[in-house]
Amino acid sequence: MAAPHQPIEIREFPAPDLAPGSALLRTERSEVCGTDVHLWHGRLAGVPYPIIPGHVSAGTLQAIRGPLHGLDGSTLREGDRVAFFDVHRTCGRCRACTVHRTPTRCRARRVYGITDSANEGLFGGWSQGIYLEPGVGIAPLPDSVSFDDYIGGGCGLLTAVHILERAALRPADSVLVQGTGAVGLSAIALARLSGASTVIAVGAPEDRLQMARRMGADQVFDVTSSTAEQRLADVRALTHGEGVDVVLEAAGSAAAIEEGLNLVRDGGRYVIAGHYTDAGDSSINAHRQINRKHLEIRGCWGSEPGHFLRALTFLERYAAVVPWREIGGRTYPLTGLNEALADAEAMRITKALVNPWAAA
Repeated sequence: MAAPHQPIEIREFPAPDLAPGSALLRTERSEVCGTDVHLWHGRLAGVPYPIIPGHVSAGTLQAIRGPLHGLDGSTLREGDRVAFFDVHRTCGRCRACTVHRTPTRCRARRVYGITDSANEGLFGGWSQGIYLEPGVGIAPLPDSVSFDDYIGGGCGLLTAVHILERAALRPADSVLVQGTGAVGLSAIALARLSGASTVIAVGAPEDRLQMARRMGADQVFDVTSSTAEQRLADVRALTHGEGVDVVLEAAGSAAAIEEGLNLVRDGGRYVIAGHYTDAGDSSINAHRQINRKHLEIRGCWGSEPGHFLRALTFLERYAAVVPWREIGGRTYPLTGLNEALADAEAMRITKALVNPWAAA
């Protein structure tokens, strides 16, 4: 991706010289997610174009230099199937890391496929190889988890693990998820698996709402064919007239914030995770929607290595029954990435899988 709004180009890069503790990954699958569409639109600040997008990827260790260990303590070897945590170079020394314990806000933090320039080498998944520099968090893929399972969950699953942690979900809580994209769909599944009594989804289009049901939603509302007033009345009818215990925002819409504050009950919890880019201002009444409701509101930005490992655990246990792989509606070769971006932009697919070795 040479620049925003420009067609994706195919370029050749030399194989990297491996530093001690590094590896070369043969990429088997990557993804085209909503973040990649934002990158294509130029909506993220500080992106060092040109970049090789694809921040969540998995593959086979093709070459290793020196001993290499996974985040789970395992010894990694050439030929192992692995995934890696896309955030790297978090310093572990700044105030964000040490005092505030918010490593997702570390200023040194870099993200494969987003804030690593292609001028520095193979730092993205839309490539047949990825350079895993020393210190990158790597974990073996469980035998029962296919590459399509992992990338179908992808960044949405990692973010959803963090969202559920921020929500402090309790057994039998009622949960409403705003947004039925990749993040929202995984949040629905995790809420169900974590013991929610009722899971409600608000989103569109219809095929994503059908997928939301398959991921565990009990009730779905099409945001394009119902009004906020209708949804509020229906949600209260489902929750003893109160509203839900927890609302998880994964829509990235300014209007969703205005509505979500009304859908959550007094004393409830609202986690905002979908505003990865600036979607504009939301109009709220602090007295009526927050203060008087005694509401708890939490933001959620990115994910951490622990969320990555827990996502793998969820996949190992539940990929056979939760259709994460189907979130990746279609697989594209490298020569089809412009089409993949257009399809994702038009919401014809929830996300795309990328197979760098597939023929055009």
